[in-house]
Amino acid sequence: MDAQAHFLMLARYNAWATRKLFEHVDALPEADYRRECGLFFKSVHGTLNHLLVAEHGLWFPRFAEGVSRQIALNTELETDRAVLREKLLEAVTHWRPLIKAWDAPRFDSMLAYTTTRGVPQLLPFAPTLAHVFNHATHHRGQITAAITAMGRPCPELDLVWMLQAESARP
Repeated sequence: MDAQAHFLMLARYNAWATRKLFEHVDALPEADYRRECGLFFKSVHGTLNHLLVAEHGLWFPRFAEGVSRQIALNTELETDRAVLREKLLEAVTHWRPLIKAWDAPRFDSMLAYTTTRGVPQLLPFAPTLAHVFNHATHHRGQITAAITAMGRPCPELDLVWMLQAESARP
């Protein structure tokens, strides 16, 4: 599998897993959704806001526009639960068209950006892009663990579940 195909699969997975996660997040009562439950960003709401900040406020503009915004990783970009949900579900759809637009040499290049602390960075493009999708998987895992600890069911979010669902389609 070439790099572009691999990252298109990861972008599909990112969107699929985010949609599946919200099937269970949506069922949470407001008090559980917002309560501190031992997550790095405190609550399910805080962790979802972090995903919006990190993946879509920081990394996407770095890859798409070469822009490094200065924003704290714990910023609450969206207080409204329903609006946050819609922003995340819409934002995950932006990766596939971007990845499709890149030619093969892009994946072997470097990504120049500035960290949230203002430090210039130059990192390998493909591994840094892999980080973006891995980071989202990490935080979705934290959220599913928190929901499970609340005594509620959680979805199976492993990549193979998406691949199995795709292969079962006619």
